Amino acid sequence: MAPKQTLIVDCDTGIDDALALLYLLGGSGVEIGAVTTVSGNTDAETAALNTLRVLELARRTDIPVSVGARSNWCGDVPLAPHVHGSDGLGNTDLPAPTTAPSPEPAAELIVRLARRNPGALRLLAIGPLTNLATALLLEPDLPELVEHVTIMGGAVRHPGNATPAAEANIHNDPEAARIVLRAGWPVTLVPLDATMGELLTEQHQRRLAERGSPTTLFTSSILDQYFDFYERDIFGERRAACHDPLAAAIAVGDVAPVLAPVVATDVDTGDGPGRGATVADVRGQYRGFPEQQGANVRVVLETERTFPDLLVDRLCGAPEPTRRAA
Repeated sequence: MAPKQTLIVDCDTGIDDALALLYLLGGSGVEIGAVTTVSGNTDAETAALNTLRVLELARRTDIPVSVGARSNWCGDVPLAPHVHGSDGLGNTDLPAPTTAPSPEPAAELIVRLARRNPGALRLLAIGPLTNLATALLLEPDLPELVEHVTIMGGAVRHPGNATPAAEANIHNDPEAARIVLRAGWPVTLVPLDATMGELLTEQHQRRLAERGSPTTLFTSSILDQYFDFYERDIFGERRAACHDPLAAAIAVGDVAPVLAPVVATDVDTGDGPGRGATVADVRGQYRGFPEQQGANVRVVLETERTFPDLLVDRLCGAPEPTRRAA
C-alpha cells in the first residue's frame, strides 16, 4: 500500500474550517501533518484554540497546531463574528482544549516539514495567505519542496463576498496572495465560483443531528449560526455554502471539478475598489480555454454541486477516528 501523502492545513478556524478538518479526519487519503492558523474568520490565537477543540472532539490531539500571522502585511485583519459567531465556532462554547499550540511559528513549521518531506508535502490554505507568503520568504526554494498547493479563495466570474470584486481570504491580504500565486508551484484555486454552488441545507443539518455522534451533533449545532448569516445576508433562506470543505475535498482528490482551466491569474493589490480582486484570464472560455501564455493557476470554476451529500455522508457514516501514536 502506498504511504499516505502529508497535508498541512493552513486555516482561520471558523465554522467551515471546522467542517473541512472533520471531513479530512473522517477518512481522506492523506495524513494531516500539522495545522497552522492565521487571522481571518477570527484572530490567529483563537483559531488555534478552535482547531485544538475540533481535534480533541475527533480524538486527534497528536496533530500539532501552530499559531501564525496575527495581522496581514498592511495591518489588522477584519474578523467575522457576524458570520462565525463570537467564539468562531457558531457560539457552541466547546470546552477549552487540554492541549496547547506548538511554540513553533506557523511559517517556520511549514518550512521545516517541507524540508523534511521534499516533494511529498501538500498545502491546503483555507484562510488568508499570510503564512504561506511568509514561508516563501523564509525558504525561496519552497515551491520545489512542495508537491501541490490548494487554496480556497478568490472570485473570478462570481461577485466577491468582502467587496463587490473581492473574496474575503484574498482581500484580507492581497499582497500575500499575489506572492503565493506567483511563486511558481502547482496551485489549484477554489473560488466562490465553485463554492457558492455547493450548498448545505436544513435536510443535511437534520441528518447530522439524527446521527447523534459527538462530531455530528457539533456540526449540526454550528450550522445554526451559519444558516442565520446566510439567511439574513445572502440567500434569504436557510442554506450555506461549502467553502473550505469543498477545497479540502478537491485537495485530496475526492471531488473532480467539472471545469478547471489552467489560466494566468493575479491579484489586484491597488488601493481602489478592485483591491483584492482575483484577476484570472478566462477570456478563452468561449473556445475551450486553449493554452495561454503565463498560465499559472488551475482555477476551479464549476463542480457537480453534489458535494454536500458527500460531506454529510463522510461525517455521518465514517467510524470515529482513532488516535495514532505521536
